[in-house]
Amino acid sequence: QVQVVETGGGLVQTGGSLRLSCTVSGLNFDDYAMGWFRQAPGKEREGVAYMTTYTTAAYADSVKGRFTISRDNAKNTMYLQMNNLKPEDTGTYYCAAGGGVQCGLLAGLYDYWGQGTQVTISS
Repeated sequence: QVQVVETGGGLVQTGGSLRLSCTVSGLNFDDYAMGWFRQAPGKEREGVAYMTTYTTAAYADSVKGRFTISRDNAKNTMYLQMNNLKPEDTGTYYCAAGGGVQCGLLAGLYDYWGQGTQVTISS
């Protein structure tokens, strides 16, 4: 059984930082592309960042230069370092695993999802 668990959310002030973690079990982590998505209240889920199995990373324009995605295959864990946070970054952040080299920021291409972790940025 595949489990995807996000941790690290919280409440921070504008300009602050958070580091999200995503630990996956029940699959061969090395073989899965990984992505971070978020959903704000009343809005659709949007892709934030993804990393291929070759550790190539890409980001949504809204977070470029502020967020960094990484993965540690030995720990079956992916991270999202978020710096210079803004109120518009508020939302529930989801981790996803997709079979194949890369799934981009298309949510429909990911196979397994976590329950999400809440990130709230106060102004």
